[in-house]
Amino acid sequence: MRVVSSSAARVVALAALLAAGLVVAGCAAQPTPAGPQNVHHVVAKPALAAPVHITVVPDLSYGIASGVALRLDICMPTTGAHAAASSRPAIVAIHGGSWMTGDKSEAAWRGICEWLASSGYVVASLDYRLAPTYHYPDEINDVESAVEWLRAPIQAKRFDIDPTLIGAFGGSAGGNLAALLGTAGRGPLDRGHRVAAVAELSGPADLTVNGAEAPLIKDHVLSYLGCTTFASCPQAVQASPADNVDSSDPPFFIGHSQNELIPLSQSLNFVTRLKAAHVRVTFVTMPGTLHSIAMLTPALRTRIVDFFRSTLAHPAATTTNS
Repeated sequence: MRVVSSSAARVVALAALLAAGLVVAGCAAQPTPAGPQNVHHVVAKPALAAPVHITVVPDLSYGIASGVALRLDICMPTTGAHAAASSRPAIVAIHGGSWMTGDKSEAAWRGICEWLASSGYVVASLDYRLAPTYHYPDEINDVESAVEWLRAPIQAKRFDIDPTLIGAFGGSAGGNLAALLGTAGRGPLDRGHRVAAVAELSGPADLTVNGAEAPLIKDHVLSYLGCTTFASCPQAVQASPADNVDSSDPPFFIGHSQNELIPLSQSLNFVTRLKAAHVRVTFVTMPGTLHSIAMLTPALRTRIVDFFRSTLAHPAATTTNS
């Protein structure tokens, strides 16, 4: 194990990037002839309000699929009030990247892991197989495997996890996978790959031709689904959280910017379906164009932590480090 902490040096480095205009959100590269447009969002790492030491256990194997080693990082608090708590709730963090790029070790997603851990959670930030080499359902199968791995008695004991209280957090394509994790399957939320709460930002919720109308995401959706057209793509419905909603689904927190890459209508429709199924949902819209975790202002981070505190019944002190 190695102990890491948020530091002033990291904040200074991030500020330098911002000053240089290198940290952006919602920018798309030009399409390449070889495949769909590579829309990649570089977002600022959420800075913690006060440095809190946490333990990061990197590159743990949670399985092997198609010969690919699946790995995740564990972040957990080691100092302060949260460190003394046993049987803590856990959260799986699922990175974005259009299902085609991204990595748990990127600064932004390591920041997510550290932020949630500093708020008292055991966080499993995971990698999953990526398109276009792998297609749906490989990605969601990997995410489900990570939840099952985390819930297993050996891991629950090792990391002091309450296996009945596991949530999910994701942004962009990771938001889609977090939402699908919450809506896939039926029954109790404390067993198998079911989760007790989902917070997602900018997640595409409808991958059918009706929802994936935005030109910038259409090709990515088809590549992820392994389809050439929507006319012959039945898995589009299966991969759409909005089409899998039922009354057994966990509470949701959904955040979306009003004029960003993913049309706001995606989340509006998803929220409507969740409410129709009597699923508890908190919906927050942000002004502007910021996408996914780029919209994580201190106020929004506080709301997300409060959401997890209420849905995962966090037993520790209620002080928030957002």
